[in-house]
Amino acid sequence: MKLNHKKMKAVGLTRSLCPECGKTIPAELVEADGKVLMKKSCPEHGDFEDVHWGSTKTYKRYMKWLYTGSGICNAKPSTSNCPFDCGLCENHKSDTVLGIIDVTNRCNFNCPICFANANKSGYVYDPSKQQIEKMLDMLVAQKPVRCWAVMFSGGEPTVRDDLPDMIRMAHEKQFYTLIATNGKRLAEDKAFCKQVVDAGLDTVYLQFDGVTPEPYETVRGFNALPLKLNAIENLRGLGFDNVVLVPTLIKGTNDSQVGGIIRFALDNLDVVSGVNFQPVSFTGRISKQKLKEQRITIPDLIDLLSVQTDGLLSQDDFYPVPISIPLSQFLSKKKGGGERSCHPVCGAVTYLIKTKRGVLPLPHLVDIEKIMLLLKEANDGRWNKAKLMLQLPSVMKVRDFAVNRWLLSWIKDVLTLHKDTARSHAANTLFVGAMHFQDKYNIDLERTERCIIHYAAPDGRIYPFCTYNSIHRQEIEKRFSVPLGERN
Repeated sequence: MKLNHKKMKAVGLTRSLCPECGKTIPAELVEADGKVLMKKSCPEHGDFEDVHWGSTKTYKRYMKWLYTGSGICNAKPSTSNCPFDCGLCENHKSDTVLGIIDVTNRCNFNCPICFANANKSGYVYDPSKQQIEKMLDMLVAQKPVRCWAVMFSGGEPTVRDDLPDMIRMAHEKQFYTLIATNGKRLAEDKAFCKQVVDAGLDTVYLQFDGVTPEPYETVRGFNALPLKLNAIENLRGLGFDNVVLVPTLIKGTNDSQVGGIIRFALDNLDVVSGVNFQPVSFTGRISKQKLKEQRITIPDLIDLLSVQTDGLLSQDDFYPVPISIPLSQFLSKKKGGGERSCHPVCGAVTYLIKTKRGVLPLPHLVDIEKIMLLLKEANDGRWNKAKLMLQLPSVMKVRDFAVNRWLLSWIKDVLTLHKDTARSHAANTLFVGAMHFQDKYNIDLERTERCIIHYAAPDGRIYPFCTYNSIHRQEIEKRFSVPLGERN
């Protein structure tokens, strides 16, 4: 479809990067033919245009939830060299909700889309356990709110035999722990699978690109589906019930699989707790034509979900992450949680609930905006805890006593931090989310200032996810690596 540039309407101004030279340049967000585009121009490399958000309507709905958090008290001083002098600095508007620590750049796959692979880079990045502990301590030391969740990633973290030790170390520091894995070792090494579970692993983020062989053959270079299924079976055998499927979504490759992935997850709710779609970000150079052909945004994904699930999910069932700020503020009074003040277009979330009526999106059962209003009023002092609990039945949307009793019990468990019973309720729920990480073609630096997913690095700094992968990763890994041939 050719966009009608004569009918463009300005949405706002921001800063971005030139995809060729990487320099910071101004960018304009404009509406055109129902989409939000990013337009920018580099004095040396010319004009660039990309789809920033695939639906003007949902963009406006999400942006209503824009929120500026309290920032970080012990951040490094701000400079005029953003985003090349990250750290996090005083310009950053959110604490770290999820910290990521890359424990290696080695991998037992060789995927063409990967941005962290020792075989491609020619060097090995394997931080010592002492370095990893220092990175954990950086996340703990963040003020006014420490980070409570950490993901060990890579490369492929399971290639490290000492991964269980890292998980135990994180638990000793009271972290909720996750690993991002392709599942190969969990599938092939039952003993190691048991070790990471016994070490206290909370969540497995499992790379999962589809329910047939074809996407894996294209994206991973071979049919990896049997490995994914074996990993899930091994975890099931250990009683592990918190696997999140993570499809890297590429238009023309696996965008026809999204409905099948949801159905697979619902059929395996005893092990699978969620699906977190990640539209592909382009870490290398790509032609303008190929960018148009392969770019997929969160509204595009939701439209695909609607079609492929026969209308089970729609745009109205998803909300931006910052809608949960009243909830996180309410819980912070109990544990010191963060405000999750990420940019509204960074991600979208909903839940699917299995009931006697069938599978329904949570917003069909509960008035999400009303419950957040009640929590906001509680945070402002209008409701005490007892009165808040009395108000909760008013958020129910259906006249079904059994469903409402179950939902109210789940909500109360969440609000009172009764984790064990809340998790038992969640056995009938499926988290469905999407997180669109940025690349040099679509990066909005005002979004990165609100990032809540941060890398801790061995140089003593903490970096927003998108700037780390677009700018800093290669330099940092090289500095703390050894040549591939010199590794013991």
